[in-house]
Amino acid sequence: MSEVAEKEPLLSKKNRKLLSDPLDDNNPITVQVLGICSALAVTSQLKPSIIMAICVIFVISFANLIVASIRKIMPGRIRMIVQLIIIAALVTIVDIFLKAFAFDVSKELSVFIGLIITNCIVMGRLEAFAMGNKPWPAFLDGIGNGLGYGLILIIVGGLRELFGAGTLLGFPILNADEGSFLHGIGYQHNGIMATPAAAMFIIGILIWIQRARNQKLVDIS
Repeated sequence: MSEVAEKEPLLSKKNRKLLSDPLDDNNPITVQVLGICSALAVTSQLKPSIIMAICVIFVISFANLIVASIRKIMPGRIRMIVQLIIIAALVTIVDIFLKAFAFDVSKELSVFIGLIITNCIVMGRLEAFAMGNKPWPAFLDGIGNGLGYGLILIIVGGLRELFGAGTLLGFPILNADEGSFLHGIGYQHNGIMATPAAAMFIIGILIWIQRARNQKLVDIS
């Protein structure tokens, strides 16, 4: 009876924080500074950024769920090997799905889908959270951190595509062709936005904004 009484709701305040904290105060990229490489490499346009975000959310949430479910029977000496096998299996599922249903995006993301296996965010959440918590909180933690990671990818990818090509998801938004209003006032698309350097600038600005608005992060650093 006491066990039943102690069970907390599926979306209790504590569990909701697992979803919300990575979107702000504990963002994997702007606070923990993890997953930077893929954020620089796949964010030249919005579409691959969204697809990559969805892939990471899927992998990290289900990897957390599986590891949390078997943590008590997993030998400690080989836990990292088991974790890598689980991540690799999930990444393989994602890769096959993309090749079957979104081949163009699969070609565009190419090797970076496979590199989810070595993404610090995924392995970090398995070690820091899934190994010490029950399956449901671990699953929510994976979704939250995947969403936090994906949010930054979508912001960076959207800004780079908008100001680099004047489009979002391929649809024209800023028309800078000759004869247009923007062209008339001297606006031109910025070619540097197509380079990884632009992603680094944008992520740096996001980190600065995050730390400027949250004094706790400044004190910790």
